[in-house]
Amino acid sequence: MHRTLKTGQVFRRGEAGYEQAVLGTSFTTRDPGRRPDVVVQANDVNEVIAAVRQASQDGMHIGMCSGGHSWAQNHIREGGMMLDLSRLRSIEVRATSMTAIVGPGCFGGELNAALVGHKLFFPVAHAYTVGMGGFLLQGGFGWNSPQLGLGCQNVIGIDVVLADGTLVHASDTEHPDLYWSARGAGPGFFGVVVRFHLKLHARPRFIGLKAQVFRMKHLEQVLTWADRAGPDVAANVEFQLVGNPKALLINSPGLEIIAPVFADSWKEAREHVDFISHSPIRSLASFTLPLVPMSLEFMMKTGEKTLFLSNTRWSADNMWMDGPIDPVLPRLRQIADTQPPHPSHWLWLNWNGPKQRPDMAFSVENRTYLALYSGLGQGVDEARHANWPTEHMRALEPFSRGIQLADENLARRPARFVSDANLARLDQVRAKYDPHQRFHPWMGRLPTPSH
Repeated sequence: MHRTLKTGQVFRRGEAGYEQAVLGTSFTTRDPGRRPDVVVQANDVNEVIAAVRQASQDGMHIGMCSGGHSWAQNHIREGGMMLDLSRLRSIEVRATSMTAIVGPGCFGGELNAALVGHKLFFPVAHAYTVGMGGFLLQGGFGWNSPQLGLGCQNVIGIDVVLADGTLVHASDTEHPDLYWSARGAGPGFFGVVVRFHLKLHARPRFIGLKAQVFRMKHLEQVLTWADRAGPDVAANVEFQLVGNPKALLINSPGLEIIAPVFADSWKEAREHVDFISHSPIRSLASFTLPLVPMSLEFMMKTGEKTLFLSNTRWSADNMWMDGPIDPVLPRLRQIADTQPPHPSHWLWLNWNGPKQRPDMAFSVENRTYLALYSGLGQGVDEARHANWPTEHMRALEPFSRGIQLADENLARRPARFVSDANLARLDQVRAKYDPHQRFHPWMGRLPTPSH
């Protein structure tokens, strides 16, 4: 995908082009009502440094944007400076060392395209146009992440502009506390990452997808089976169910089993997804598609064209679960019965994260992931549907083990997104690197536990 951006400019509130400079940074067309005092569209690292120093001099808070896929529009805050990093989109692939250096504005799809010819791979975001900056800072739930690790787990260093305008490199040996914080702090990170240094992997010889679709009337049977089958699914299979008002080929409410698989051969891949074709509920399926080889680029772009549509007012919310699914089924039925029109949808993801991760700020995940996405097109009642994700997730809080920042809704529903110990540590590191709180924190958080 080719994209052309104009040379960056500075827009102040009330000037011509200001509204477009603010709202044009968001994938969602929802207007949050908030407005910064100034928008700085940085062209390079030097302009980032100058902008941060100017904000410090003027006593301004800073919000940052790379790709603009934040459902909550974290970067659009009231007052202060919005720093638009979308023009920092360089990609440098070092094939011999199996590493890459990318700018925060680089699309995940662009990085993937740059790696194909080298037969290399990185667990980029599932949608082509997600910027690497926000994706990596919040964790990075990417393609083949159950096997290769989260995107942030594959970050080996960052170049970051601190609150005083200083440019430093952070890794496990230089500014290790800053490096620790960047891998999971998400929109609460207290610096401007201008380059990410990444560890790459050998590209799987086979990438493909298997799909199966059920009508929504079979929700209870399908989810009960999926919940029980999930723990035994191979790590190289992304086993997920999508509740879609216009399910694939049946064009009516249904559950789509979508199973991308990454393997050394077609034979191995087929063996790893055979559990779908031979399940005890297979006779209930409206249809089952065979395993089909498919490029990652095709899957990324198809997802954006069919589910994550632009020109849509989006809101989202999510939670991690680890208990039995039976008590949750009545609420999942209510979610299905009340969901807004297409492209709104919901996701049940069999995650089964590892028992241990490297020491980093990211620290909350669990066996199963549930996320709701309300996507409202023109003419769809905002008052009726906008709070659909929030209301249902609030009702499910007794079953929640926390959230992930990729689909956060902290302004409307504060929730636990890192461990209590890591949140306290993040506060300590912020006090060290950003003592004047120049960078905006998260839009909401639970109270710090007292000890």
